[in-house]
Amino acid sequence: MSDAALDVVEFLLTTSVYSDDRTLDENDLPPSFRQVFWTGGSGGSDAGSDDDDDGSGRRRAGITRPLSATNATTREATGVERPWEAVSDLMFTERDEFSGTITLTQRDLAEEWFLERVDDQRLLENPTLAKHFEDHEAYDGDATHEEARERNRPIQADRAWIDGLLEEYFDEEEDEDMLDLVEVRAPEEVDITLDDLVLTDDQENELDKIAKAIEHRDYLSQIGLREIGKLLFVGPPGTGKTSTAQALARDMDLPFVEVKLSMITSQYLGETAKNVDKTFEVAKRLSPCILFIDEFDFVAKTRRSDEHAALKRAVNTLLKSIDNISLIEDDVLLIGATNHPDQLDDAAWRRFDEIINFPKPDYNMRADILQVITRQMRIEEFDPQLIAEATEGLTGSDLRMVLREAVLEALTEDRTTLTQEDLLNAVEEFEERDNLKNMDMIEGDHDALVAGGDIGKASDGGHSHGHDHDHDHDHDHDHDHDH
Repeated sequence: MSDAALDVVEFLLTTSVYSDDRTLDENDLPPSFRQVFWTGGSGGSDAGSDDDDDGSGRRRAGITRPLSATNATTREATGVERPWEAVSDLMFTERDEFSGTITLTQRDLAEEWFLERVDDQRLLENPTLAKHFEDHEAYDGDATHEEARERNRPIQADRAWIDGLLEEYFDEEEDEDMLDLVEVRAPEEVDITLDDLVLTDDQENELDKIAKAIEHRDYLSQIGLREIGKLLFVGPPGTGKTSTAQALARDMDLPFVEVKLSMITSQYLGETAKNVDKTFEVAKRLSPCILFIDEFDFVAKTRRSDEHAALKRAVNTLLKSIDNISLIEDDVLLIGATNHPDQLDDAAWRRFDEIINFPKPDYNMRADILQVITRQMRIEEFDPQLIAEATEGLTGSDLRMVLREAVLEALTEDRTTLTQEDLLNAVEEFEERDNLKNMDMIEGDHDALVAGGDIGKASDGGHSHGHDHDHDHDHDHDHDHDH
């Protein structure tokens, strides 16, 4: 019997059991199953019962029983291209030709058939069936509902759930401006994990501590330790600050809410203080989540400048909002990041209970980063130590750009296998471009200005191996190797 048949039967059993057992909720369905049946709020759905109404005539977002397994829903949930064909020869399945619904004619036979072909690991990926079979006379395994549910990604981390909440919360036209200040990513939309990063021992230790704090936040609340869970990531551009925050969200199945602090100076200046408040309210409603605030030095610069009064008011609102949000009480882990810690004042520093340093990688870390980012590449006689020696002062993002240059240069020669010489040439090319980027532009020299514009202006006028858009590297796929 094919894997496709097993996948389809699991889906049919799950929909049947979930429809009958009202003690189960959305967190008992595997993510790929529940996304098929999730419906947003408002009045869009005509299915469901009175329980789905929130009292205002609006349909509550959620999953409505009974669940119907059609060819379409089964295909979407399992990835099996022709679901009915996969199970049509089983004696306990039938299909309604008119509606396309696939059903189990004898669920007990389907259960026995399924149990003969699965192990504990498979059941632990499906809390609905783990609960159903936990005390089943034909099941002699050890999978429990509690463990399966603990392993299952919570509904609050699903894109559909996040979108439904945002749509419900931002239901007025004036609120739409607020969405320019934040970007919300579901964990599955983050393509990097902590295992993909090269971290220092100090970074790993601090992240382990915060993971334990999240796990035991009820205990911390009981003993009155509430001032915890506000981290500040400090280091040059391109050293993996954003990458680490995003990877933490992915690994812990938490929505990632990023505040675009630079948007504070946008055309919505008059509304900024209110929007800052609303940003933190969004984080609380999406909790548990990670709230990430980049360019935190902007706060200190604004406080001591002659900026517009509305802007200063917005920054003060931001600081108060930070004071009023808590990992222990609100389930929000706040992470600030700055490339310029020297520009932070005491008011900014004291908001954070942990400071994590993100230095430029040393020789050993550069070698490790090179190993990570070349995993999918073919390189003849690759010696990461040699390249690490030649790239002193470069960040993780810089190393990614070096490899990108080497790959593109090889492709111009129709080669997909690199050589050590390709890498060394790319290092030299990168350093030449980096030097040119930091050259003082000659006043009136049009060509020099054009060249500078193509390459990217120097940040703060000083030499740095990071770029003025290193902030973007920290966000982009360039970060998948940053330490």
